[in-house]
Amino acid sequence: MGSPVVVLVAAVTLLVLAAAVVGLLAWRRVRELRVGGIDVALRATDGKGRGWQLGVAHYRGEEFAWYRILSLRSGPNWVINRRTVDIAQRREPSVAEAYAMPSGSTVLDLTGPDLELAMNSDALTGFLSWLESAPPGRSVPWAS
Repeated sequence: MGSPVVVLVAAVTLLVLAAAVVGLLAWRRVRELRVGGIDVALRATDGKGRGWQLGVAHYRGEEFAWYRILSLRSGPNWVINRRTVDIAQRREPSVAEAYAMPSGSTVLDLTGPDLELAMNSDALTGFLSWLESAPPGRSVPWAS
């Protein structure tokens, strides 16, 4: 067995390498998510939620895929299908909530999935347009 100094140097070297790999993977995930994504904060309202979480969302045809920023999961954390979602209400965030979401956000209370989404006005316009572009025969009373 080596001297304690050699073991300590080896342990520190491994720790630094592991931290560098984790940092690189986190940077890569954030960079990949940011391309073509929109900033959206999400909160589950089913009583099991952990409060507001920051993330990035992507439109995938009929689906709105939301990825939590700080997550090791490779896929989306939530997937919302436009056929199963309705907007129950819109509101401005409270002062206590505003720190945990993009600036200038509007909060949407969704039914279908028991969620709240918070997004800025540009992202909100895109989200409403996505909902309105549902296949024929589906009414969207909240659009106007």
